[in-house]
Amino acid sequence: MPKYEKFLGLGIAGNFALHLAQAGELEYFKDIITAEEAAPKGIFPFFLPKPNFPVDGLFLHAKDILSTYPLSSAIIRLPKGDLNVQAEPEVGLICDLEYTAGKLSKITPTFFGAYNDCSIRVDGVKKISDKKNWGEDTKGFSNTLIPIDKFEEGGVMDNYSITSFLRRDGEVHAYGEDVQLSGYSYFYEKLLDWMLNQITTQEDFGPLEAIEEYILACGNPKEALISIGATRYTEYGEKTFLKLHDEVVVVVYNSKHLSSEAILECVKNSSYDTLNMSVLAQKVL
Repeated sequence: MPKYEKFLGLGIAGNFALHLAQAGELEYFKDIITAEEAAPKGIFPFFLPKPNFPVDGLFLHAKDILSTYPLSSAIIRLPKGDLNVQAEPEVGLICDLEYTAGKLSKITPTFFGAYNDCSIRVDGVKKISDKKNWGEDTKGFSNTLIPIDKFEEGGVMDNYSITSFLRRDGEVHAYGEDVQLSGYSYFYEKLLDWMLNQITTQEDFGPLEAIEEYILACGNPKEALISIGATRYTEYGEKTFLKLHDEVVVVVYNSKHLSSEAILECVKNSSYDTLNMSVLAQKVL
């Protein structure tokens, strides 16, 4: 999956109620102060593309591991060692980035699709990005994306929901809750305003990093893949880590045309209506 090798890769932490607590990461953000209780906690990088030209050596400030392309539409590769890994079902946005006087000034979402912000669950790391990219095939993004007519109420995304499953030993288990995209704490214009402000003001503090410095170090990429936050787990998903031969399935679907029961049947049969859904199905290796 090489198509996003020049895209900036960013993720949003804490944009769906209760997810951070389920993931055991609420304590991680205890010193992060937000404008509202429901506001996301911050933005983290998961992929930093290397620029085609030197940028005054600034790339030295970005972590080398984050320059490894992590996206796959087919597999998740577990890390070496005895580490717990969880899928994180969410929505990924393809965005155009615009700059004014070298500073990010506008973010325009153009497509959306099923995304897996697969993460290591380990204590003691300094930054949230340390849990997000441990090599190739460690993140997931669907090959089937849905065009965004307008990223605001009344647009196509009003009709979509997200759900996820884990296939293990031939059985399909609900992994993430089935929820409407409107259930995100920050969405549409409020999310865009927050992202732009957060990217341009976020400092290197606690689990967060100075994203604006990374963007400059990457040569001001013109496009980004931004994952907008993991949804809540089911009881099964909250307690279940990935193991060899599992299959993770994340489905973003038009709930005006398809029911949750129909989605479950699609997953059981591995047969998907790509006209009304974006599907990410990844084998765990």
